[in-house]
Amino acid sequence: MKDPDDGLVPLNEELAVIERLKQGDRSAAAELYEWYSDRLYRRVILPKLPVVELAEDVLRDTYRVALEKIQQFEPRGASIFFWLRRIAINRAIDVYRSYKRKNRLRELAPIEETIERTMSTPPPSPERGSEIADTKAQVKASLDLLNSRYAQALRLRLLEDRDREECAEVMGVSVGNFDVILHRACKAFRKVYPP
Repeated sequence: MKDPDDGLVPLNEELAVIERLKQGDRSAAAELYEWYSDRLYRRVILPKLPVVELAEDVLRDTYRVALEKIQQFEPRGASIFFWLRRIAINRAIDVYRSYKRKNRLRELAPIEETIERTMSTPPPSPERGSEIADTKAQVKASLDLLNSRYAQALRLRLLEDRDREECAEVMGVSVGNFDVILHRACKAFRKVYPP
């Protein structure tokens, strides 16, 4: 049952479903989909990718990737929604940029602005301002502790929201090599970022 305050399922309930997924129980995937698909679609994917057919594809891809990589998921005291959200954001950005490069998104700009105005999440409340500033400072300090290539990969892909091809080009490596660098950078970041 979802918590009415934040729309997320209690962690103990999530953990039970995640454990069933990790043991190969695909019926648990239906529960995960029921819990978070609408929220991912409306609040995460559609604002970044205002093309219904492509947004639906991204939602499907998000769950496909999540099921393929469920063994790698570690809760760390947070809802699986945030892991799904990151997968969805990465996929939506890649699809949007690819679509935009094909010069077929020009006529969608007014639609994107309307969706952004009506569906975007509200700004953080004033009392969360110092919390956000602290988090940004912790992220910056953690990035400064990393190997410079790892820090560059994380900044390009996650903070600047560039697609994988562009990140690889900036770093002078192939996309496959960039993916390896980014994976290692994420692991290194987890070790230095405060819990």
